[in-house]
Amino acid sequence: MVLEMEKYLKIRKAQSEGARTIEELKSISDIVIENDTELEEVEKLLQNTCKCKNVSISTIVEAVKNGADTFEKVGEVTGAGTGCGRCKGIISNIIENKR
Repeated sequence: MVLEMEKYLKIRKAQSEGARTIEELKSISDIVIENDTELEEVEKLLQNTCKCKNVSISTIVEAVKNGADTFEKVGEVTGAGTGCGRCKGIISNIIENKR
């Protein structure tokens, strides 16, 4: 099963607003998770920052904790954001909140 585009975009938008867990996602957006399979897909997506380069949230957080304090520096260290750049909002939120 693949998430429908509208739901995928809602999740990515919520991530750029700070959602890192299902609970945070639900509090930030009006998303409805239909079943356990979709829940698994959403949980995987929440752990991923950069789909193009397959870079996790935890990798970005670690890079930020180690001093990567700009989008460009995060990209240099992790490769995230060096493909299509759609993850810039999520990376910027992680830099801003260090989480």
